[in-house]
Amino acid sequence: MTDFLIIGGGIAGVSAGSELAKLGRVTLLEMESALGYHASGRSAALYEQRYGLPSTISLSAASADALWDREVLQDRGLMLVGGLDQISDGRREAEQMEMLEIGLDAAQKIVPILNPETVGFVAHHRETWDIDTDKLIQSFARDIRQNGQIVTGVTVDSIERTQNGWRVHAGGREWTADIVVNAAGPWADHVASLARVSPIGLQPKRRSMARIPAPGGFDVAQWPMMLGVGESWYAKPDAGAFIVSPAEEHDSAPMDAWADDMVIAEGLARYEHHVTEPVTRLETTWAGLRSFSPDRNLVLGPDPQVPSFVWVAGQGGYGFQSAPAAGRLVADLVGGRSPELASDIVMKLSPGRFQ
Repeated sequence: MTDFLIIGGGIAGVSAGSELAKLGRVTLLEMESALGYHASGRSAALYEQRYGLPSTISLSAASADALWDREVLQDRGLMLVGGLDQISDGRREAEQMEMLEIGLDAAQKIVPILNPETVGFVAHHRETWDIDTDKLIQSFARDIRQNGQIVTGVTVDSIERTQNGWRVHAGGREWTADIVVNAAGPWADHVASLARVSPIGLQPKRRSMARIPAPGGFDVAQWPMMLGVGESWYAKPDAGAFIVSPAEEHDSAPMDAWADDMVIAEGLARYEHHVTEPVTRLETTWAGLRSFSPDRNLVLGPDPQVPSFVWVAGQGGYGFQSAPAAGRLVADLVGGRSPELASDIVMKLSPGRFQ
């Protein structure tokens, strides 16, 4: 018997488990052989506090101290890049993200490959950081193991509500718990259906990545992440190389996602339009699924009809930067404590908004 049985070992599950372990014994079940295998292992891994809806921004802001305390943030910076026809859109986005517009000469001193013939707008700020995602996941996992266990390589087959809580069959074993925590990422609605809890209507969306050699042989280690106006592409240094994403959102069924070659080619073309160095070789490609609720806010807290079934879902692309505060909110709601977030933000994140 365990107090909290968490289904899903991505950033959603381990961050919630870290906080719930302070309230009782935690058992976390992950179907893959390692934590953070799916979307959490394929993240752009950036902390940009001004990115997302107001509820996401609130979660990210409330997560800052914990991310610094766990020593998982490293300097990166962010550069917003637009074409000649995107100046007004770029200025609007820069204002929303509190970024400073800079001239092309100044921008080229930061990223020398920007193309002066095609780039019409650039904004920049330094208040953006890389997240050491593996270190953060393992930090949360250590918290869980201090008052519980993590079991990998087990797939949940059935979930039954009993008079005393829940009975879950997974990996040929039976697990019992007072509370089930649904942190199953793209499979979260499926897990709800197994438990006979109404699904939210989550939609997994594929996002692809390509890893290319450092453009022009430059040392890119200190370059910022570059984001195309309208989030039409992005590029980021990665261990001496460069990752480029088409930033697509293509609906997908829950699965171990893979990159579409045509989508990668289209994204690389959008990136190449803004730079002077063409892409001549791909080192590798991959994809992950970012899951969104119908209103694109995260889904955090007990189900309104079945309070012993707790949602930690719909992280979209914001899971890592919002994880500490999301985990605290879930524990506050389960433990009957007053959340640190404003009440209107808590309402926007509540599963009850879909009932």
